[in-house]
Amino acid sequence: MPENKLYPPEGLRPPASFTLQGLREALEQGTVLESIVQRCDLHHDLHLSLGGIPAQIPRSEVLSPWLSGAERDISILSRVGKPVCFRVTDIRADEKGAPMALLSRRAVQEQALDHFLEHLGPGSVVTAVVTHLESFGAFLDIGCGIVAMLPIEYISVSRISHPKDRFRPGQKILAAVRSVDREKRRFTMTHRELLGTWMENASWFRPGETVRGIVRSVKSYGTFIELAPNLSGLADARADLQPGDGVSVYIKSIRPERMKIKLHVIEKLPPPGGPEPLRYQITDGVLDRWVYSPAGYEKEPVETVFTAAGP
Repeated sequence: MPENKLYPPEGLRPPASFTLQGLREALEQGTVLESIVQRCDLHHDLHLSLGGIPAQIPRSEVLSPWLSGAERDISILSRVGKPVCFRVTDIRADEKGAPMALLSRRAVQEQALDHFLEHLGPGSVVTAVVTHLESFGAFLDIGCGIVAMLPIEYISVSRISHPKDRFRPGQKILAAVRSVDREKRRFTMTHRELLGTWMENASWFRPGETVRGIVRSVKSYGTFIELAPNLSGLADARADLQPGDGVSVYIKSIRPERMKIKLHVIEKLPPPGGPEPLRYQITDGVLDRWVYSPAGYEKEPVETVFTAAGP
């Protein structure tokens, strides 16, 4: 099981049915619950309906205080229509005497973050959900709305021009902790180690086959074509190709000792409709060292070493 199973990302908890008695028990036991935000009022309080019972997360209880200013306001407004984790902090009567629940998302986030800082270290594999994408990387919910950064260079071995080439917002993925800044209470993530080594990816292909690929970069000496997120080959340069193009390619040779795959472009294909499905070779546990390059590789090993202090 991934290392964040006690505090999964928002949206991944099993659906719950709410009753007044169940909410009272959750209040007594400090149970973490989850539901969809219905609206955000003019005071930036969030409103939910828990089995027909009105509930409210006051603005001060929506987020832990690591966000401030406009970024904090956007993070509150953007919760409408999305799941949030929370604990019940009070059950009281509203103006008409009907029961209503007061909730805190902040309490759950602080509880989860304390747990992560104690139990997650470099190499820990977690389930994550992509929250949004920027040119420099992807932001991931690694548990209860706690966001961690996945820089673009750690998404895959095959280089991409933008994280949208690999992910879409709302996508469930796996990731590993690359480093932990305990003073700033911040995690940096990596993803490429989970997608398999050069040999694991190359084993899906054979010389003489013709397969689909995606152009990732065009140089004067040749065109780099992605066969899988952690595997690329080199074809001769062609003036009519550019990054993002779909192509069919003939595999001329596969040479593990040089970590080289020689390709010949047959023709251009329609561009991919979206990110290709990801195939993970590692799905849980804690990584200590990951070696991408094959045994017998002629150069220095290509590897990641996960250390307690982070890279």
